[in-house]
Amino acid sequence: MKPMAHLGVGIGWRPEIADAVERLTGLDWVEVVAENVCPGHLPESLLRLRERGTRVVPHGVSLGLGGADRPDPAKLAALGERAAALGAPLVTEHIAFVRTSSPVLEAGHLLPVPRTRDALDVLCENVRIAQDALPVPLALENIAALFSWPDEELTEGQFLTELVERTGVRLLIDVANLHTNRVNRGEDPAAVLDAIPLEALAYVHVAGGIERDGVWHDTHAHPVPPVVLDLLAELRSRVDPPGVLLERDDDFPAEAELAGELAAIRAVVTAGPPAPERPPTPERPAVAGSGPAACEPRTVEEPRPVEESARTRVALGQAALLSALVAGTPVPEGFDRRRIRVQARALAAKRADVVARLAPELPAILGGLEPYREAFLSYAKGRPMTAGYRRDALDFAEDLLIRDLPADPVARRRLTSWWRDRTGARPPRRIVRWARSLAGRAA
Repeated sequence: MKPMAHLGVGIGWRPEIADAVERLTGLDWVEVVAENVCPGHLPESLLRLRERGTRVVPHGVSLGLGGADRPDPAKLAALGERAAALGAPLVTEHIAFVRTSSPVLEAGHLLPVPRTRDALDVLCENVRIAQDALPVPLALENIAALFSWPDEELTEGQFLTELVERTGVRLLIDVANLHTNRVNRGEDPAAVLDAIPLEALAYVHVAGGIERDGVWHDTHAHPVPPVVLDLLAELRSRVDPPGVLLERDDDFPAEAELAGELAAIRAVVTAGPPAPERPPTPERPAVAGSGPAACEPRTVEEPRPVEESARTRVALGQAALLSALVAGTPVPEGFDRRRIRVQARALAAKRADVVARLAPELPAILGGLEPYREAFLSYAKGRPMTAGYRRDALDFAEDLLIRDLPADPVARRRLTSWWRDRTGARPPRRIVRWARSLAGRAA
C-alpha cells in the first residue's frame, strides 16, 4: 500500500448544487455518488471540473460488501467503469450490508454488520474479491448506526484494524458517523481513533445531523455541528489527513453557507503543527518495518478461506434483522426493540422520499406530498422493497391501479398512462395480483 495522494478539501458533488460547486473558490476535489452517474454521459458540470484539474472520486452505496453474499460482478464492473471514466485515483464504499438474498429484500440503506469473527471473515473475502475486480484502490467507510448487534466479539477499533491487516484496504473515516455512534451506541470516538490504523487513511467525511428523542440522525441535511468539527480536530491531532470532504445530500443551503462550512473545515485541517507519530496501543500494534507510521504500510495477511457455514450464519442473522426492519417480522432476540422500531420507521420514510425524488410525477398525480406519503407508507407496510427504488416506484403505482386508486378518475388515468409509459404493459387485473401474492406466500 503506497502512501495516499494528497486530495485537500472537497465537497460532495450533487446535481442540485452543481453550479455552486463550480463557483466555490479553493475547492480541491469532489466526490460523486457512483450510482448516480453514467460513464458515457457524465454531467457537463463534472466534465468542466475535470478540465480544470479538479479530482473526482466515485463513492458507491450499493455493493453491500458486508453482506453474506459475494459481491455482484456486474456492480463491481459498473463501479470500475465509473472510476475509469472519471480518472479517479480510488473508489470508496461502505462497511455495511444493504440486502439479503433469502428472502430477497432490499434495505435501501446502509445497515451495520455484526462485529463478529464470522462477519469479519465474510467481509474480508468480499473486500478481496472487490479489490481484484477494481482498477484502482478501494477505501471503505465506517457507517452511522441507530442500533448495535447483540453478542459482538470485537470493538470497532479491533474490527477495522483486522480488516486493514487482512486485506490492505484503505479507510474512509467519517467523523460525523463517529459522533452518531457515540450518541446511539455509546462508543467513544477517541478510543476508535486511537485504535485504528490511520496510516491506511484515504480521506475523511464531515457532515451534519440532528438529535431527536435521544437518537442522532445522520441526515446530511443540516449544518456541520461544532461537535463534529471537534472530532475532525481530534483526528487531525493524530494524523494529517490526505483529504477531507463535506457531505450534503438534502436541504441544500445558500452558496455562501456551503463556502463557510468548507472554510471552517479547512481551518481545522490547517491548524497546528504536523501530527506526531503515534505510539502503538494494544488494539493498534506497531507497524512492521521502519519509518513513520503514516508512510509505512502494514503487512497484509495471507487470505483465510471462509467456510460456507460462516456465510450461512451471517446470512441467517442479517435476514432475520432485515425482515424485522422492512417486512414486519418479529425483532430477533437481543436487539433493542425500540431502536429497531425507530430504524424501521426511518427506512420507510427514506423509501418514500427517494421514490418521490425519482418519480416526482407520483406526488403530483396523488394530490401532493402528504397524500402521496400516506398512500406510499400504507403500501410499504405490506410490500418490502426487493429490486431497488425505481422498481419500487413502478410497483407502488401498479398496486394503486389494481385497487382502483386514486379514486379520482382523471388522476387514475394519469397514473395509468405514467405506469404504461415506463413498463409498456397494461396494469394486471386483481386476480393476477392475488395469484402473485399467493405464489409469494407459498415460496
